[in-house]
Amino acid sequence: MTRRWAAANGLRSPGRGASVAVHGAIVPEALPLRRPTLRPLPAAMSTYDAFLLVSFGGPEKADDVMAFLERVTAGRGVPDERIRAVAEHYYSAGGASPVNARCRELLSALGQGPSPLSLPAYWGNRNWHPLLEDTVAEMREAGAGRALAFVTSAYGGYSSCRQYLDDIAAARAKVGPGAPEVDKIRLFYNHPGWVKAWAKSLSEALASLGDEGAEVLFSAHSIPVAAARTSPYERHVNETARLVARSAGIQRWRLVWQSRSGSPAQPWLGPDIIEVIEGERPRAVVVVPVGFVIENMEVVHDLDVEVAETALKVGTKFVRARSVSDDPAFVGMVKDLVHERLGGPGSPRLALGEDGPWPDTCPEGHCPAPSRPRLS
Repeated sequence: MTRRWAAANGLRSPGRGASVAVHGAIVPEALPLRRPTLRPLPAAMSTYDAFLLVSFGGPEKADDVMAFLERVTAGRGVPDERIRAVAEHYYSAGGASPVNARCRELLSALGQGPSPLSLPAYWGNRNWHPLLEDTVAEMREAGAGRALAFVTSAYGGYSSCRQYLDDIAAARAKVGPGAPEVDKIRLFYNHPGWVKAWAKSLSEALASLGDEGAEVLFSAHSIPVAAARTSPYERHVNETARLVARSAGIQRWRLVWQSRSGSPAQPWLGPDIIEVIEGERPRAVVVVPVGFVIENMEVVHDLDVEVAETALKVGTKFVRARSVSDDPAFVGMVKDLVHERLGGPGSPRLALGEDGPWPDTCPEGHCPAPSRPRLS
């Protein structure tokens, strides 16, 4: 960070080994964040003056775990014993979710390489610090008038899309007069950069397993069947899986679901990944968690611990394809989506498959809230 940039943005240039204060985040010096160059924008681009990364958030130390889970489950009627059980997943990982660390790395990557972002970058979470409402307040104080928001979720659905729109609206309302306008970047489940990153990850996982007969299981967070009927979530995830398999040259694959919660009496999307492995006992599996943009506890616990233990128990060789938020193709996709909006009408809108690019503005009333609470 230059002293001139720091002074202009109210920051102090750190010494070696210190942490760098970034809008809504703390980025370790070991992960140098190249600050977006604040160069003048062409007239067509001048309507946006900030970039906002929006994610789910997660605790970074054991002392924060229960407060985080209480915030996530507030008003949802989740039993205390369920919350305590999930807390143990975090404690077994040292009390930290990987979500915030991965968001810092993404912010750093967006300011580097070809075509670094030309907008000041901010970051706010739905459920843990830096909280979205605090970041929006910071943006107002910095003079931001209109921001483009990249949400770390590729698919349509209530929790994966509509709720984030509601979160943004609630944060702006809480900040009050002068809060910047925030426009959410479109869904990207069929963007070439998303597909390319996962196809590479899948191919690497298959190569590491060294078993040509391995089953390929694409996984995503299950949701209630009732919610799936009123949203494009299931179809979008299936389309990503289809496009990734085609790109990687995979003919046989299946989509499975994971991490379900809630009443056993309520039907959720299936088949469940653990039930598939326990029931079929394949010789080898590669699990590709395309449901998750940012590595989280559903990946590092539900897959890397619970599914891995199940595979070991039944004698199945197991490899989980790495997450892709640090892949150059994914980082390039985020930049492309920003440039697409900055360029205005006529800018290239990339998409694979027959669906075409998702509209910039989601259909009115799409993806209504589920009728029953669930733990995300």
